[in-house]
Amino acid sequence: MTDAPVIRHPEKARKPDNPSPRKPDWIRVKAPTSAEAAEVRRLMRDKNLHTVCEEAACPNIGECWKHKHATFMILGDTCTRACAFCNVKTGNPKGTVDLAEPEHLADSVNSMGLRHVVITSVDRDDLADGGAFQFVACIQRIRALGTGCTIEVLTPDFRDKAGAVEAVAAARPDVFNHNLETVPRLYPAIRPGARYFESLRLLQKAKELEPEIFTKSGIMVGLGETRAEVLQVMDDMRSAGIDFITIGQYLQPTLKHVAVDRFVTPDEFADYAAMAKAKGFLMVAATPLTRSSHHADRDFEELRKARAALRAAE
Repeated sequence: MTDAPVIRHPEKARKPDNPSPRKPDWIRVKAPTSAEAAEVRRLMRDKNLHTVCEEAACPNIGECWKHKHATFMILGDTCTRACAFCNVKTGNPKGTVDLAEPEHLADSVNSMGLRHVVITSVDRDDLADGGAFQFVACIQRIRALGTGCTIEVLTPDFRDKAGAVEAVAAARPDVFNHNLETVPRLYPAIRPGARYFESLRLLQKAKELEPEIFTKSGIMVGLGETRAEVLQVMDDMRSAGIDFITIGQYLQPTLKHVAVDRFVTPDEFADYAAMAKAKGFLMVAATPLTRSSHHADRDFEELRKARAALRAAE
């Protein structure tokens, strides 16, 4: 299998006229029109909550909302970063935090009867701990329900926020997820506010602090990375003890965002999945429409089974 072409002019990534190639048939999805999706949307508005499903224009929103699965986005809808791939609003939240949010989130988890919940957030560089306290409060409120709902956090990188990773890990979410997003060479163009090895170290530290927590990370492809670079990211993840990798196709949210370099074929995704399994990940999700929290409840059960089988074989 040959390497994918690279972005030749990354400095053009944020310019306003940035058309992507035409979408292939395998990337097309239906809009969220079901009654169940409408109910999830109503619940989010009633509780003044945000979902990354809407804010990031996730292609799986129709499927997930039909099954009453949503990824809650805490700490508001305004991010202090401006990543070239992301559709979430950028600005200065000015230190504002909704202290009632953990209670509202827990109420929604209870109302929806969730077995597994995913909690993510915008980057909050304006807060002293990057918002770690709000993650902890949400975990504690959900656990207080006593329903047995398992909890997955998808955190920002908490860059330069001493003690933030330690605080969230100490709250013992069942899954600690942080996405590397792309290969290190593309960080200056795609994720300029972050540092690849700092993100990798965050996940390694979470595993060191709480070895029983499952760690998870994901990347997008179709941004100009090569196959060799993707395989190196897999090796880096395994060296950091990451249990679960997700790989999905990047889709351009608007013309002002970085364009799709190419659409990676289903056969290439199957190759990535096979390589990841061979490298020792407990769980792999690699398809064009894979997203970090897609099928998170089902995948968590598979993670537990995979760990149990591995330990039984030792």
